[in-house]
Amino acid sequence: MSLCLVIDEMHPSLPDYMQEIGVQLHYRPDLRAAEVPAALAAHPYDGLMVRSKLHVTAELLRHGPQLRYVARAGAGVDNIDEAAMAAAGVTLLNAPEGNRDAVGEYAVGLLLALFRNIVRADREVRAGEWRREANRGEEIGGKTIGLLGYGHMGRAFAKRLSAFGCTVLAHDHDPTVAADHHATLVSLPELQERAEVLSLHIPYSAANHHYVNEELLLGFRNPIWLLNTARGEVLDHTALVQGLQSGHVRGAALDVLENEKLAALTPEQQARFTYLATAPNVVLSPHVGGWSLQSYQRINEVLAQKIGAFLRHEADGLTIR
Repeated sequence: MSLCLVIDEMHPSLPDYMQEIGVQLHYRPDLRAAEVPAALAAHPYDGLMVRSKLHVTAELLRHGPQLRYVARAGAGVDNIDEAAMAAAGVTLLNAPEGNRDAVGEYAVGLLLALFRNIVRADREVRAGEWRREANRGEEIGGKTIGLLGYGHMGRAFAKRLSAFGCTVLAHDHDPTVAADHHATLVSLPELQERAEVLSLHIPYSAANHHYVNEELLLGFRNPIWLLNTARGEVLDHTALVQGLQSGHVRGAALDVLENEKLAALTPEQQARFTYLATAPNVVLSPHVGGWSLQSYQRINEVLAQKIGAFLRHEADGLTIR
């Protein structure tokens, strides 16, 4: 029987899913990141299942020479050194299919909150203020929504936007990305020419660090509303604050930040965060776009299916890469 070490909290359905595919779990969410190398060395684990507690590096993989796969319980793999994985012959499996619907719905919620001043209005009413005209908002219908990145998350958002009577444009640098009937694939210059809303759906990588910077934002013909449910590091927050201050960014809804450890911000990050936290046209949330009760279990289901397929193919001498 295959043996897998799980080092993060997972939905309680995981053991049943894994038992069905013949995988025994050592469920150790109590492990600290520093304790994982020793745990890997102590048993002949075939697999390692992680969320975001741990960075999977070449050094870590040396402690588990028998590893055949690493399963990331979620979509983003920015905490995993894919080059080191390939060099070690370890397969990376992740589960964007598990939380894409949650992200798609949440992005709609953020856009509505931003357009209709829902968060601000709620605070005002709680404070005894009844300001109707000041909270007159925008409708999604008739707008041109631009998506940067058209993978699982971008497509899930576009699918839900199709009910609002808006135009959805998407740009993806991957030439193999196919269009569908929910969005029109366009070049980046066309996206910048036409979009009134920019929603970020690109993964974080060294190449994508601050991909959305001052130059890119100033390239939009229209003042834009900006949504980020991807990764905070793909957005230059200095450029964002400058855009908000100048009016070139009309408002922002951010589920992710440049540094999500709010107790450990640098002075420069703290200054930017203070501005964002007090701006009336900014909505913030703690990286929960993909965190629904349904996605919590669905991620287990997706990972179990992928691990099962990997093990079957490997047994047939057709290892998935």
